This record gives sequence, C-alpha cells and structure tokens, in this order.
Amino acid sequence: MDIERALEKVEGAIKTSGFVDTLRDPFRVLVSTIISARTKDETTAEVSERLFRRVRGFEDLRKIPEEELAELLKPAGFYRTKARNLKRLAGLTDRVPDTIEELVKLPGVGRKTANLVVSVAFGKPAVCVDTHVHRIMNRWGAVRTKTPEDTEKALREIAPQELWSRINALLVPFGKEVCRPISPLCSSCPLREECPKIGVDRHR
Repeated sequence: MDIERALEKVEGAIKTSGFVDTLRDPFRVLVSTIISARTKDETTAEVSERLFRRVRGFEDLRKIPEEELAELLKPAGFYRTKARNLKRLAGLTDRVPDTIEELVKLPGVGRKTANLVVSVAFGKPAVCVDTHVHRIMNRWGAVRTKTPEDTEKALREIAPQELWSRINALLVPFGKEVCRPISPLCSSCPLREECPKIGVDRHR
C-alpha cells in the first residue's frame, strides 16, 4: 500500500487533537510526553496543565519534593514512577536535548518519546511509532515487523521524510477511532477496499 496516499485518505476521515502536538516549548513537550505513557489524552492534558502551573522549568522540577510531584501527576498511569523519573531527569540536565540519541539517555525517555520531542518541539524529521502506528503499518502490509522499534527503523527506510511527522499525528487517532486493536471498524474505514487487513481475524 502506498503510505502517502493512505495517509491522505486517513486525514480526511479523522480528527487530530493530540494535546502534546499543541505544545511547542521543549520542556513542556518532554514532560507531557513522559506523562502521556499509559495515560489517556484527556488525562494527560489535565495533569500537564495542573503541573505547569507549579513547575515551569528544570529548576522548579529540582526544587519540588518528589511526593508533591507525584500528587500533581495523579491520576496519570504509573504516576509515582513518572515522578521519580522526572526528578532524576532534572538532576541530569538543564536543557532538553534535540537529538534522539541524547534524549533516550534520560530517565523515562524511550524512542517513542524521543521521536515525538524531536518532531514537535524542534521541528526535525522523526518517526514516532507507538502501538497504533506499529499495528496499522503491519495491517497495511507496509512493513512486516515484530516491535515498534523495528517499525520505526523500517519506516525510516521506506517513507519520505516529509511524511514522518504526519504518521504519528494521523495514525494514533485513526488507531483509536477506526483501526482498533480488536474488531476494527473496517466498514467505516476510508481504505476498506484496498487494505489487506493482515492479521485481522474479526472486524465490523
């Protein structure tokens, strides 16, 4: 399947409203992306906005007690672990790195987070692959990979750089609304006639 053409069809069928994508300040993008792991977008937005009224940068993050930070992060998933990682992160740096290689060295930052920060905060080409992007690209037959990291590597090889930032922005909401993990809504999918539905046993 042609990735560019598929993304164009997806774009016309879904609404993109990712909270992190509305931010531009590197500190806020990094912190909000860390908060977003295993957490709904609405909760991420609520928790982030509350946190940023108290914590405006690395100095504030170093000063705030970990227990207070954890309370501010509730009800985000794994909020105590995230508070611990944010405190450790603030002890290691005064700036947000602008490369994936530097970012993944920070506590609580994996490749998905690093790619999103590089793309959203710094406007650099980056392929952010989460479980939705990984699943959909394999269903389309665009890649045949076992892990999101493998999918990221494959997409860097086959997708033009100008598409990289759109892949995550479009396929995450598409994966939540239409191309769901179980029983996807193929009847309302703009790609229903051409999608090979690889690995789909049951759909609606």
